[in-house]
Amino acid sequence: MITYLRKATKTPETETNTAQGVASKMLFDIEVRGEVAVREYALKLDQWSGAIVVTPEMADARTRDIPQQVKRDIEFAAAQVKRFAEAQKASCVEFAKEISPGLTAGQRLIACNVAGCYVPTGRYAHIASAYMSVATAKVAGVKNVIACSTPYRGLVDGKPVEPGMHPHVLYAMQVAGADTMMTLGGVQAIGAMAYGLFTGKPADIIVGPGNKFVAEAKRLLFGKVGIDVFAGPSEVAVLADETADPYIVASDLVGQGEHGHESPMWLFTTSRPLADEVMRLVPLLINKLPPVAREAAGAAWRDYAEVILCDTREEMVQVSDRYASEHLEVQCADLDWWLVNLTCYGSLFLGEETTVAYGDKVSGPNHILPTKGAARYSGGLSVHKFMKTLTWQRATREANRELGQITARISRLEGMEAHARTGDDRLDKYFKNETFDRGAPVTV
Repeated sequence: MITYLRKATKTPETETNTAQGVASKMLFDIEVRGEVAVREYALKLDQWSGAIVVTPEMADARTRDIPQQVKRDIEFAAAQVKRFAEAQKASCVEFAKEISPGLTAGQRLIACNVAGCYVPTGRYAHIASAYMSVATAKVAGVKNVIACSTPYRGLVDGKPVEPGMHPHVLYAMQVAGADTMMTLGGVQAIGAMAYGLFTGKPADIIVGPGNKFVAEAKRLLFGKVGIDVFAGPSEVAVLADETADPYIVASDLVGQGEHGHESPMWLFTTSRPLADEVMRLVPLLINKLPPVAREAAGAAWRDYAEVILCDTREEMVQVSDRYASEHLEVQCADLDWWLVNLTCYGSLFLGEETTVAYGDKVSGPNHILPTKGAARYSGGLSVHKFMKTLTWQRATREANRELGQITARISRLEGMEAHARTGDDRLDKYFKNETFDRGAPVTV
C-alpha cells in the first residue's frame, strides 16, 4: 500500500494551455513573414535589435575576458560529455547479413545534416546545455550545428557586460564545436532554426531545454523537424530507505526545485521517520537560498512536491516507474538490485555519492532528458538522436525464385495485385521456363 504524506496541488500539464496558443500563433507568423517576424519578436520580447548571427570575430571579442579557470572548467565538462558520447557512438554498429540465400540486408548509421541546439538563458545561464547538445551532435557526425541562446543583460564574472549572448554560454558553444551561433531566444529561436532563417539551413532536428513556450514550439513543429523529447519543467525523484541521510535527500530535492516554479520534487520511501525529517528540512534549506532560487524552489515545493510512503522496495519501484522521473536518485541499500529492477527514468543516479547536479553539469551522460512521463518510452539526448538507422538490401537473381513467389502470394492475399505483379515480372524475366505458385489473382 502507498500513502501520500504530501500531494501536489498542480501538475505541469495544468500550465500548458496558454503556452500552446502563444507558440502556435508565433510559429505561423514566423513561417509567413520569416526573418522580419523573428527580428520583431526579438525586439519585443528580449529588447534585442543587434546582430542575430554571431561571427567568429564577435565571439572571440565577447569571450576574451572570461577568467582562465572558468574556461578550463567549461573545457573539462565539455570533454567529459564528448567522451561519453564517443562511447555511445562506438556502441552502435553498421552491419550486413545474408538473411536467406542470396538476400543480403544491412543497416547504415547516418547523422542528420543540420541540428538546431537551443540553450536557455533566463533565470539562469545554462552553460552546460550548450556542450550537452552541441558536443553530442558533433560527435554523432552532424555537419552543421546551429546554436541559439537568449540575449543577456547583467553581470558576468562580477562585471557588467554589453547586451548580447552570455559570454560563458557562447564560449561553451565554441568549445563544443558549434558551426553557427545566433543571439536568439524563445519561440522565435525555435522557428528560425526550423525554417532555416539567417542561415539558409533548415534544421533536421531541434534539441535542448527551454521554458514552456519553447517546449510547445518544439511539440508543434514535431514532424516537420525531429525533436529530442517533449520537454517540460525539470523533475527529480529520490528513492530512499532507512539507510539514507535525510539531510542529503532534502538537499538534492531542493537542488532541483531551484530550476523553476513548476519543477516537481518527489520522494518515494519505505521509512516514515526519514520522510518526516526530509519534510522538516526542505523548507529550512529553501529559506537559506538566495532570492531567485528561494522563490523558485519555494513555489515548486509548495505546489508540485509529493512524498509517498511505500511498504516495500518492490512497491517503490512500481511507483517510481509510474512517475518515470526525468532524474532519479537511489539512496538505498543494495544499489545493484535497483539498477536491475528500475525501468523508467531519464537518468539514474545510484548512491549518495552521486547527485543530479553532477549529471547536470559535468559527469558526462547527457542532461537533456525526458519529462512528463516520457521516460516510459524514450531516453534522453544522445548520439542516437542525431543519427538515422537506415536499412538497405540487395538480392541475387536466384534469391528471386523464393522471394518473388512468396511476395506475390502474400500481396494477393492482401488484395494488392500491383504489388504481386512486381514479383511476377521478375519471376518471368529470370526464370522464363519455370512455373510458380503465385496465388490467385485479385479480380476486384
